[in-house]
Amino acid sequence: MTLKELGYNESLEKFKIERNWGLFEIGRIIAQHKDRYTIKSPVNEFDAELIGNLRFTAVNRYDLPAVGDWVAFSAYDESKALIHAIYPRTSILERKAVGKSGQVQIIATNIDYGLIVQSVNRDFNLNRLERYLTICNAAGVTPVIILSKTDLIANEELTAIVILITDRIKDIPIIKTSNQTNNGYEPVKSIIKPGKTYCLLGSSGVGKSTLINALSGQVHMKTAEISTSVNKGRHITSHRELIILENGSMLIDNPGMREIGIADTSSGLEITFDSIMGYAENCKFKNCTHVNEIGCAILDAVQNGEIDTEAYANFRKMEKEKIHFESSIKEKRKKEKSFSKLIRKVQNQKDRNKYK
Repeated sequence: MTLKELGYNESLEKFKIERNWGLFEIGRIIAQHKDRYTIKSPVNEFDAELIGNLRFTAVNRYDLPAVGDWVAFSAYDESKALIHAIYPRTSILERKAVGKSGQVQIIATNIDYGLIVQSVNRDFNLNRLERYLTICNAAGVTPVIILSKTDLIANEELTAIVILITDRIKDIPIIKTSNQTNNGYEPVKSIIKPGKTYCLLGSSGVGKSTLINALSGQVHMKTAEISTSVNKGRHITSHRELIILENGSMLIDNPGMREIGIADTSSGLEITFDSIMGYAENCKFKNCTHVNEIGCAILDAVQNGEIDTEAYANFRKMEKEKIHFESSIKEKRKKEKSFSKLIRKVQNQKDRNKYK
């Protein structure tokens, strides 16, 4: 396997030359286990850790490697390595860190496509689907919807679900699969292209690991038995991992996510809800919040039935999360700035006392 087959390109090579990183080896993070990483290079896989300077100078999560990253590293034996630096990222799939105000959790980096998997029997939730679309749109990642376990419901129910999706979500491919009958795998394989990186997104037990096994033709991910009480297998993926498929494409599996908190400071929400935001151009006030203003075109469209009330409610809920997250970041930065000033003040006082 070559670096190019792993997704390496001219832009990364140019960056390496500009930074004079020619003495380091190049590899891609394919797995992470707390503070240790697995690096894939054309010649080997390495168990790696960060050099001290990289670890101690990291200001936030963005300064640390994630699955999908390209890194500059040095090997110190056949399978051990040290990570010295991270290459620029083309995309970052992220969500609000669970239970941590103003912080993000990076799901994966350098992703081309997000494969959003929902099982149609019990897991299906249109509001959650729009959340996954939002984190994809915020990252500039192309989303694809995969409806799994279609053999567990009647055709009429499946048709109703597809109509429900297409009424609220436009121009996103929808692929219907069955892990039991293997139906739908060929359409998925047709969009998996060499050199591209795909990230599986979805709750626990929707069949992501089973899908990876089917696409690769090998048992890469362990899956538990299907429960007869809830009609779903227990997803036992415990960490993120990048799998290289036979055709040269790369697929990242993730542990199931119960919460998809919005950490969107870009245009992800506007893209996901473009059918709603299109009305905003006709609002009476430019700074309209679309909550209770007289002359709000969005509220008028909801009232007239032009905008789905549930879609509007989900949009408002995520917009509130976005505003709260942005406020938390500002407050956190304000505290960090104040703390830095205090440290400098104390240090200056020590210096003055030293020369008295």
